[in-house]
Amino acid sequence: MSLNFPLLLVIAVAVCGLLGLLDLLFLAPRRRAAIANYQGSVSQPELAVVERLNKEPLLVEYGKSFFPVLFIVLVLRSFLVEPFQIPSGSMKPTLEVGDFILVNKFSYGIRLPVIDKKVIEVGDPQRGDVMVFRYPSDPNVNYIKRVVGLPGDVIRYTSDKRLYVNGQSIAEQLVGSEPGTLGSAELYKEKLGEAEHLIRKEMTRYRMPPDQQWTVPAGHYFMMGDNRDNSNDSRFWDDPNIPKELHGMVPDRNIVGKAFAVWMSWPEPKLSHFPNLSRVGLIH
Repeated sequence: MSLNFPLLLVIAVAVCGLLGLLDLLFLAPRRRAAIANYQGSVSQPELAVVERLNKEPLLVEYGKSFFPVLFIVLVLRSFLVEPFQIPSGSMKPTLEVGDFILVNKFSYGIRLPVIDKKVIEVGDPQRGDVMVFRYPSDPNVNYIKRVVGLPGDVIRYTSDKRLYVNGQSIAEQLVGSEPGTLGSAELYKEKLGEAEHLIRKEMTRYRMPPDQQWTVPAGHYFMMGDNRDNSNDSRFWDDPNIPKELHGMVPDRNIVGKAFAVWMSWPEPKLSHFPNLSRVGLIH
């Protein structure tokens, strides 16, 4: 069972806040009254007794101590920046397995934590953005892909691995090659919108039937990985619980935020393998 960390964080902040409020309204006045009664009943009050009467309950003490820390984490994580680690190679060569990335939570609007309801419009995803979102078939799982199709776009991907948006072929330029899964892979420079980036194609692996085409509905986005032949993305999602016209589409309500930077890379988090800072930089 996967844990809903945002919900747990909200609950923790609420519990700690309620403990602090309980102390402020009820427990602290009782302690002050007890101290006043004690001081009025003796001629020379003992400091140890006063300290004991003024001591907060252990649960309240912990709650008041943790509240500011948890509250700051909640605000930062929910409305500003959230860290993620890349678990797979679906975005190679842009992102490698083990990259730690930062995701801007307000680029596409301010959303309330847990319920993910957008309350303030800020902007919309743009073609070429690298976006984190909740997988439509299992919202407890976060995915990261590149925005290829915007609402109203017609997306076509051919058997020779060419991408078309609204009938226009997306230009690509061969920049090199590297070992692939079943032979060799080629790297191409591609430009989607304002984003110029590298994509990777396996030269001996074909997963797509000829000339598939999709029309992106309003309020949805079509996503693809930069590692075009090793990415579980909009081209392959087929959920019987989702209407056929929405197969492969990411609804706006599932958006988490825009990935904008790599701050560390640690493919094998062991004492014998240290974090790598050579990949630190902005994501294009």
